[in-house]
Amino acid sequence: MDPVWALRQIAFQLERSGAPTYRVRAFRKAAAVVDELPEGELARRVSGGTLKKLPGIGDATAQVIAQAVAGEEPEYLTKVLGGVQEVEETPLRKALRGDCHAHSDWSDGGSPPLEMAEAAKALGHEWLALTDHSPRLTVANGLSAERLEEQLALIGKLNEQLAPFRILTGIEVDILDDGSLDQRPDLLERLDVVVASVHSKLRMDSRPMTERMLAAVRNPHTDVLGHCTGRLLAGRGRPQSVFDAEAVFTACRESGTAVEINCRPERQDPPDDLLRLAVELGCEFAIDTDAHAPGQLTWQGSGCVRAEQHGIGADRVRNTRSAEQLTGR
Repeated sequence: MDPVWALRQIAFQLERSGAPTYRVRAFRKAAAVVDELPEGELARRVSGGTLKKLPGIGDATAQVIAQAVAGEEPEYLTKVLGGVQEVEETPLRKALRGDCHAHSDWSDGGSPPLEMAEAAKALGHEWLALTDHSPRLTVANGLSAERLEEQLALIGKLNEQLAPFRILTGIEVDILDDGSLDQRPDLLERLDVVVASVHSKLRMDSRPMTERMLAAVRNPHTDVLGHCTGRLLAGRGRPQSVFDAEAVFTACRESGTAVEINCRPERQDPPDDLLRLAVELGCEFAIDTDAHAPGQLTWQGSGCVRAEQHGIGADRVRNTRSAEQLTGR
């Protein structure tokens, strides 16, 4: 068994299960170290018992490497695969062709764009929208206009390499206090997918929060309203923002802005009552993972289950469209 594949597969499965970031990084770092070794050196180190003298190789990763080189399935890989809980492959999940919301190590994700794209392709997707954060979210290393332009150039090169799979250019842009979007309009115009989300002043009073969100979803550059309530269910949690959901979802329908069904386990946003309202008001939806690592791209299944429970058909889900249908180019 290829030890690099085994290490990356363990990292992938740990990401799926929401394991601590430091543990995932340990396996990804070990995979990178092994992948860069000169031909023959790995075998020499395994036979000589010197694997752990390599930087980034510890007890667990050394055991995985040694067992893989010996042609065995590493015990650690067997363990993580045994703990994976598969989500039902529903008709809606089978109809999805991409994911409108994912992050890379250009902002607060853990992997480069190519790894994210290759993972999406392996899952059967035709495209993946790369939507790293915008400049104001400094804690997430948001992209300045200059860095975004650099990323656009990179995506152009990667798409030549990955074709027919396609990375869609995008951004998760902050909705500022006045409802404007946190990036230059001329750059937003060039992007394939713009996800607009509130990340600050989440406890704002209902009236100004509603006005703020209305301005954002009516902005002609906005394609998707991201995790609309901002709630967090894990840890200490965070209550959902308060706003006039009927007014905001009506504006989404009228403006052609999709309401995101965010699949992150700690978000599951919007809550069921608001999701039901958005359905009743005739909104379209984007079922997105908001993935920050390759293994998290598998989380779409839970969002599909929720969508089907609320009677949302494939014709109302943006992710069921081809890249050309979605972007018009």
